[in-house]
Amino acid sequence: MGREGDESIARREAMIKLGLGAASVLAACQRPSEAATPTTESAEMKTLKPARQPVAFLPHGGGPWPFVDLGLDLAESSALSTYLRGVAQLPKEKPRALLVISAHWEEDAPTVMTHAQPPMYFDYYGFPESSYKLSWPAKGAPELAPRVQALLGAAGFPTSTDPSRGFDHGTFVPLMLTYPEAELPTTQLSLKRGLDPREHLAIGRALAPLRDEGVFIIGSGMTFHDLRAFFRGGGRDVAETFDQWLVETMTLPASARDPRLERWSEAPMARRAHPREEHLLPLMVVAGAAGDDPGQVDYRGTFMGLTLSGYHFG
Repeated sequence: MGREGDESIARREAMIKLGLGAASVLAACQRPSEAATPTTESAEMKTLKPARQPVAFLPHGGGPWPFVDLGLDLAESSALSTYLRGVAQLPKEKPRALLVISAHWEEDAPTVMTHAQPPMYFDYYGFPESSYKLSWPAKGAPELAPRVQALLGAAGFPTSTDPSRGFDHGTFVPLMLTYPEAELPTTQLSLKRGLDPREHLAIGRALAPLRDEGVFIIGSGMTFHDLRAFFRGGGRDVAETFDQWLVETMTLPASARDPRLERWSEAPMARRAHPREEHLLPLMVVAGAAGDDPGQVDYRGTFMGLTLSGYHFG
């Protein structure tokens, strides 16, 4: 066999006696030119890293509007439905979970749902009976709660969990259109009472790492929310004026966008567009989680004659 072959066998036998595994034996017996290069492993590891998820703000309309006949304008409701269905195409890679910040949940501290199979929470009233039989049976994502709490805690926010809370209509109404198969684990995060825009921007910034962990963060609210105007009319100029300011703001670089959002109530027609701002605050969380990503206007239309807009980042 020759001297070189004898030395290779001797090395292998010595290593086996020392208890080294077969992979170590093979590597040691290879000539330097035969050894695996480190760049191969690095490339494989890169393919395992999930694609960064976008963040989105959805106008969710009013009550159970897509699923019962409320006498709405067909062109308006069709345009909003089409937009909401298209939101599923925003992620480049299927999310592992959805985290929804709904305008319809406020707590003293940011609170995460931990129900493994969240029930339906019909937090509207006065609609047809069929609207209380709707179902969106997505699984919860209780395993996501500790991570959300850890990120918010590191940013200085006390947090809480709610093991019994179900999906409110800020979640199930739009997502019945976006994800009708209800195949993605989904949880909700509450707003923080006081509705401070700076705090909600900071909450979004704290949650931003989730985007690199396969979580699609969705804010669900409305860019105009004066119920009197919806039902009594007279708010068209108000809605259009405020929404134009909002479109301009959301498409600015973050360094200019976020300070404007902090002072949103100084915008033209702001307090007439939002007598109470709970429907605008999910937009602040989304903008915070967006980081430096530029805003995209995905939808600008009308609902009950009043201008609304929807956005995504990333």
